[in-house]
Amino acid sequence: MSPEPAPPTGGPPPPRRRQRLRARWADRHALPRFGFWLLSRGTVVLAVCGLLYVLNGFLIGWANAYEVMLGITSPAGVRLQWCAWPLSLIGWAVIPAIVGAAAGYVITEQIQGHQTRELSDVLDELRRLAEPPDPPPPSGSGS
Repeated sequence: MSPEPAPPTGGPPPPRRRQRLRARWADRHALPRFGFWLLSRGTVVLAVCGLLYVLNGFLIGWANAYEVMLGITSPAGVRLQWCAWPLSLIGWAVIPAIVGAAAGYVITEQIQGHQTRELSDVLDELRRLAEPPDPPPPSGSGS
């Protein structure tokens, strides 16, 4: 008669790396709206902007790519205009839109955070702040 193996007592096995990554990806829905957009669609937009900048950096030169993206130099003034025009449009429209959206989101969150407080709580806090400070405790020097 052979001895039977003991039943496992440690609980379920730990999740595998793929399961942990899948769970983290599913948890992105719990992020705020801007964070969710940045992870889901924003990475694609920013990757396209980055790839276009790198492509232009190799084709027309890094300084020219930088100047075209910022609008310092016209895309018509560089060689290989077919790749400079999309970079110019991204620098002119897409990047300011993303920065403006991020700033607007942060400002909106701050405003909503202040609006959720009850008026009575705000008034109580203002009254407490308007009161004169308490006198200092007496010193215990004895002489």
